[in-house]
Amino acid sequence: MPHDRNSRIGVAYGLAAYTAWGFIALYFKAVAHVPPLEVLAHRIVWSLLLLIALLAVRGRLADLRSALADRATVLTLGGTTILIAVNWYVFIWAVTNGHVLQASLGYFINPLVNVLLGVIFLGERLRRAQTASVALAACGVAWLTLRVGQVPVISLALALSFGFYGLLRKKVRADGMTGLTAETLLLAPIALLFLGRLEMRGDLAFTHLDRATDLLLPLGGVVTAVPLVWFANAARRLRYATVGFLQYIAPSLQFLLAVAAFGEPFTRDHLATFACIWTALGIYTWDALRGARPPRST
Repeated sequence: MPHDRNSRIGVAYGLAAYTAWGFIALYFKAVAHVPPLEVLAHRIVWSLLLLIALLAVRGRLADLRSALADRATVLTLGGTTILIAVNWYVFIWAVTNGHVLQASLGYFINPLVNVLLGVIFLGERLRRAQTASVALAACGVAWLTLRVGQVPVISLALALSFGFYGLLRKKVRADGMTGLTAETLLLAPIALLFLGRLEMRGDLAFTHLDRATDLLLPLGGVVTAVPLVWFANAARRLRYATVGFLQYIAPSLQFLLAVAAFGEPFTRDHLATFACIWTALGIYTWDALRGARPPRST
């Protein structure tokens, strides 16, 4: 019973985290009148303040100091910092410019990109089901490219940046919250200098537009840090396969928002592409769940 209750709590945290990430586009739509780079800078600064506060409350500031004291860890975090900054910026830009559908496609593709990166950089071998899922996903992207005449750059940028981010984070001896705090700490000086330059030029939106904007921009820290805390609580309680299944909630909600709420066009070509991706994810998930089952006793 304790295990069952622990699993239920983990599922609740996982649902909360991925639902929050699924609806995060609504937040960036609300600040769409602010240039994406300023939104990104505010997200970094306010996230850092909140994450440090959370680590302090949990008595884990020593973990952050330990991560930053190791040169190899700092160098690796430098790489992950660049990748997460690119991922955040591309997503913010996609939302504010009406490309949420393509962003959702990127996060649908991401698990399959992770499989491919594992083969290329970690020497992992593809099972037949994984090979089929990756091939189907590639067909979906190729179809959209050929039919629309444009490579889905946003989707690929999000999938690849987050894929390589996860690959590098495997080498960092720090959990999600500590690692993200270190990354935002490395980004904070650049973000503060950028915001200071905007202020000097008279182009800063924060404190110069309206009260709603002044309240919304600091919330960037909340929408970044809080889902991460929920995810960390879920990851400690659930099997990897369960977390892998829950991760499809976020892009599914982004997809629904793009089509139903934001009115982005969803053509037959989009349907064909998403059908390939969804089928690929179905095969991938089935294979992952099958692999996670304990062997039958004889």
